[in-house]
This record gives sequence, structure tokens and C-alpha cells, in this order.
Amino acid sequence: MSEIILGLSIVSLSIWIYLLMFRGQFWQMDQRLPEGTSQTASVCVVIPARNEADLLPIVLRSLLTQSYSGSLNIILVDDHSTDGTAQVAKQTAEMLGKSEQLQILSAQPLPAGWTGKLWALEQGIQKGMELEPDYFLLTDADIEHDSDNLRDLVSHAIENDRELVSLMVRLRCVSFWEKLLIPAFVFFFAKLYPFWWANDPSRSLAAAAGGCSLIQREALTRIGGVAAIRQALIDDCALADAIKSTGSRRIWLGLTPTTISLRPYDSLDTIWNMVSRTAYTQLNYSPLLLIGAVFGMFIVYLLPVVGILTGSLMSLFTYLLMSLSYFPIVQFYRCPFWYAFCLPAIAFLYLLMTIDSAIKHWRGQGGAWKGRTY
Repeated sequence: MSEIILGLSIVSLSIWIYLLMFRGQFWQMDQRLPEGTSQTASVCVVIPARNEADLLPIVLRSLLTQSYSGSLNIILVDDHSTDGTAQVAKQTAEMLGKSEQLQILSAQPLPAGWTGKLWALEQGIQKGMELEPDYFLLTDADIEHDSDNLRDLVSHAIENDRELVSLMVRLRCVSFWEKLLIPAFVFFFAKLYPFWWANDPSRSLAAAAGGCSLIQREALTRIGGVAAIRQALIDDCALADAIKSTGSRRIWLGLTPTTISLRPYDSLDTIWNMVSRTAYTQLNYSPLLLIGAVFGMFIVYLLPVVGILTGSLMSLFTYLLMSLSYFPIVQFYRCPFWYAFCLPAIAFLYLLMTIDSAIKHWRGQGGAWKGRTY
């Protein structure tokens, strides 16, 4: 048994050496949107909103008061809300004297074969096409944009010839569970989709963050609009893949500390549901990949702890490498440094969420979001 543990410990250490040195520098979290210059390209913002009355006053204010010097129009698609979302949006624009910049659409009934968010985006984009904007900004109804965000996005797209520029916005990280689990959510995403690799035109890997994605109108038209990915639950990466695989391959994904998500995840249950909604989708609904993920998570994140308990110096070194790789994202989210040493426990929770995601899928309960199950 000791020989088996030793062999697996060598594998675990080798994996972490590979991740640190050869996995696209994912752990450094250094892809940041630079400060841009003034631009005059026209932009149409599309916001799908379903029961977002509480957050919309902040979200819309952040968009309607952008420092951007070009043409800016906003289309909000009210996706069958029951909380007065449309009325709140209208009142917010009126208070700011910006009613002419905001159009509110009532979403049509959800057709078969579409997810709710993508159907709302499709309707907003089709309406926006009438304006013939240079770019569309696809953003969620819980994102508060920095006042210079649009300027920086458009500037980066134009100056670096990018068809898609998206931001992994700073998720809310206030409660205990948010501090424990949210940085890891970004860490695991970056490990699956290293930003450096996604931003490299010579690589096929593509990724984006759906909460804030600026896309060139011509590129969106070329792929057939969001209809091309209408069934995707992980729609942001599906959109990035569609663009990168058919065009110039020039997309860009980075982090931002100043454009933030207002969505609260105050409890373990809320984060659990958020992760389990799409975790099994990431594994292509494959039982074999699920088994591989369980075994892989054990080898990579849990085995070093087991080895330390048996007195293995190799396992201690592996654990320190693991903690070192996690520290930059912990620092980005301004969490106490000791959270970096909690990664094995955090990974175990995410593993349970992934297993739960598979169970929900097998029961026909997967992909549930705001009253809809896909």
C-alpha cells in the first residue's frame, strides 16, 4: 500500500509541476484589461433581465453614465419578469435623463431548443441590428460597470484587432462562503481555460466570460448570431469557440477588479446550486469523464494531504506548490492569505458539487435557473 501511495504522490507532484510551468501560466492571473484611449465606435448593449428589479438601478446607472465618447444604446430584454423589472429600468433611465438611450423589449415565449438567456439575447441583438452598431456589448443584469469600462473594452478591441473582448468580472466576495469558494471558482475556470492560451490566435482553445463580452457585429453575423449556440448552457465559452474557429481567431479574455458582479452568494447552498447547474455539462454528461474527474481531483488536490498525514516530505512540497499557485487569486480577491492553504478542502466541496450535478442530470433536474430547467 505504501508503494502505491508513493507512486501516486509522484504523479501528484508531477501534475503540479506541469500546471505551474506549462499550463499557460493560468495561476498568475495577470491578464488584465489595460487603460484605453478615447474611441468613437458605436456600441449597442444588450441586457437579458429576468426578475432583476433589485439590482437594475445600479447596473443601468453604471452603463448610462459611462465616460465613453462614442454612440451608446442599450436594449434591455425583460424575460417574463414578475417583479416590475421593466418599470424599474424605465424609471432609472428617466431619473438620469437618458430615456432616449434605453429600449425595453418584452421577451417572446421561449421556443423549444433555446435557453432562456440566449433567447432573450437573440431578441435584443435582432433589435440592435437595426442600429447597425460596430459592436455589441452582451452583459448580465447583475454587473456594475466601471465608468471607463466600455472605453477600455472598445479601445482594446480596435487597437489589438480583437473580434471578441470579454472580462471575468470581479465576483462578489463578502460572506465567509464567498471568500472560501468564489476565488476557487475563477481559479478552476482559468485552469480549464488558461487565459493566455485563449488569447493566443495560434491556439484553438477559446473562452469568454458571458457577464461582460464585447463582440464585433460582423463577427456575430458571421457565426449566425447566438442562434448558433442556442442550446448551450456554458454559452460564453461556446460563443468564443464559434468566433475563434470561424474567423481571425483573435479573441481576448482577462480579469478586472473594477467591473463587478452584484449577485450575492451568501450561503453554501447558493454557490452549490450555481456550480452544480453546469458542472456536469463541462464533462459532456459523460459518466466516464465523471469517474476520471473524481479520480483526478483526488490525485491532484486530496492525495497531498493524505501523504502529509503519513509523514511524506514529497507530499508536503506538493501541498506548498498547490498553495503557491492559489495565492494570486486569493490576493486578487483580497482574502486573508491563509485561504490559499484551504484549497484541498475547497476542491473536495467542488468535487461534491460536480457529483451532485451529475445526479441532478440523471434525475432530469439539471440546468435549473430562475424557474426553468434545461
